[in-house]
Amino acid sequence: MRTHSTRRLLAAVAAVCAITLAATACGSSDPAEDGGGAKDVASALAKGGKITVWAWEPTLKTVVADFEKKYPKVDVELVNAGTGDKQYTALQNAIAAGSGAPDVAQIEYYALGQFAIGKSVEDLAGYGAAGQDKKFTTGPWNAVKYDKAVYALPMDSGPMALFYNKKVFDKHRIEVPTTWDEYVEAARTLHKADPKIFITNDTGDAGATTSLIWQAGGRPYKAEGADVTVDFTDAGTRTYTSTWQKLLDEDLVAPITSWSDEWYKGLADGSIATLSIGAWMPANFTSGVASASGDWRVAPLPQWTKGRTDSAENGGSSLAVPKAAKNKELAYAFAEFATTGAGATARVSEGAFPATRADLESKTFLETAFPYFGGQQANKVFADSARNVGGDWSYLPYQVYANSVFNDTVGASYVSSTPLSQGLEAWEQSSIKYGNDQGFNVNK
Repeated sequence: MRTHSTRRLLAAVAAVCAITLAATACGSSDPAEDGGGAKDVASALAKGGKITVWAWEPTLKTVVADFEKKYPKVDVELVNAGTGDKQYTALQNAIAAGSGAPDVAQIEYYALGQFAIGKSVEDLAGYGAAGQDKKFTTGPWNAVKYDKAVYALPMDSGPMALFYNKKVFDKHRIEVPTTWDEYVEAARTLHKADPKIFITNDTGDAGATTSLIWQAGGRPYKAEGADVTVDFTDAGTRTYTSTWQKLLDEDLVAPITSWSDEWYKGLADGSIATLSIGAWMPANFTSGVASASGDWRVAPLPQWTKGRTDSAENGGSSLAVPKAAKNKELAYAFAEFATTGAGATARVSEGAFPATRADLESKTFLETAFPYFGGQQANKVFADSARNVGGDWSYLPYQVYANSVFNDTVGASYVSSTPLSQGLEAWEQSSIKYGNDQGFNVNK
């Protein structure tokens, strides 16, 4: 369902993109346009000043305190302007109004393209971001980089893994599936043994669907400036739909919406036996499914081809500097501090999942025992997943819109006999039409 705030966001972004497309064909920004040359971040830190950061991520409170301690002349105001669509609407409205925009904004990877294509966020390459590529894992870095431009710094990541209820699997003598074919068989065995148990839940989720297509090798989206391709008929997408269709046809997935009270209950009582989701999930288990502590474990994501180790990202966000920021050098300095080095390590220590290679390879990180998962060193699974994420994935430059109509199109496959492939075709056509209406050149 598209909310009022989402509609406002789409209208605002569409207006900016339409103007930008007409004037520039939405090409990558050039650091020279902002005065040329490297920005003097060090001098800005020595001089000091005030910056405002819009973000909802709780570990940034520690980062702000540490940053202000290291740079006492800098004052950082951390503002929670809402999550997701709510913040994006407020951010776009501030940009359009020409006042009130923050110096730093948290933006999820799937939404960053809309702000980049509208040139609402600064190209950070000239501030030093171009040299940060080796510090980050492949998936998050590719999500913030467009051609030679870097529109944000990765703050966290969501390499996928299979969370499974070991207690349920052991009771029914089921091996942890290593392929998706084995996963379907496990679903059948579980549901036959106890009709109240489902291998997972699914009522249609854009992020989950695109992540599994990503893992299967599908690349439905391509974007180069104003030229966009949307095609859900490639081999990877067909691999995903043929397998997932079996689960839907045989009623092997619970018709329960994720993040609902019923969902948490299913995870707690074992009637939902697995989740294929990002590495940021453990904290949600601990806080939302406390009664099942010790029952769950983490395993690598099942493979579409036996013997492979392919993975994908699910979720994650970045820190961007709006074009309207008043103190861009200080803003970049804060973003860099929060996403690399001391800031990143502090966030990881409070439960954030890193996008930095150094933190992923840290012995302390890898050997952290998770009491919730029976003492398992789950970060080893997550780190392996991060290293195996396919690096050539891209989102649409208007992915926020595309995701908002997922349930209006693909959703039919979850409540009727409409095949999943037809649902994806309807989503494709809706995305193509919208893009062309906004001035993009969209084809299949």
